[in-house]
Amino acid sequence: MRTAPSSSPTAKIKNWLPVVAWAGAIFLFSTDLFSSSHTSHAFGFLSWLFPSLPHEKFPFLHGVLRKFGHWAEYFILAVLLMRALQNNNGEKNSWRHGLQTAVLVFLYALSDEWHQSFVPSRTASFGDVMIDVLGGICGIFWLLWYHRGIRTTLISRLGSHKSLKQ
Repeated sequence: MRTAPSSSPTAKIKNWLPVVAWAGAIFLFSTDLFSSSHTSHAFGFLSWLFPSLPHEKFPFLHGVLRKFGHWAEYFILAVLLMRALQNNNGEKNSWRHGLQTAVLVFLYALSDEWHQSFVPSRTASFGDVMIDVLGGICGIFWLLWYHRGIRTTLISRLGSHKSLKQ
């Protein structure tokens, strides 16, 4: 599907500002403020939410939630990047945009880990880059799936099942 490309400066800002803002948020998440020692205190709600959970499980859950955060950050980044690329030239459902987005996500993930290598309370990890890239790939596939109209098909199928039951 092809729509009119957005070439006006206002349209370009509207497309790329969310990408730049989210990349800035990821950069902030890579600072000391969001290091493991600081975020562990924020997960005190786990003892309230799961009172029977042994305290020795908290570090594991904290680690899982932090890795999920990596995945989610880059899922969102990929969706925003691919949306901006698609809106730039008016093409939807482009695998080319998916590939460009995957490359940009990988490069940003590498630069993010490199940035963390300079923060004393953080460590750089290629494993985190892979989690980031996985989140980005999931975001790409979700957006391609969404644009192919599967969402509309599923909603119409659910609607037809409801009408059969009545």
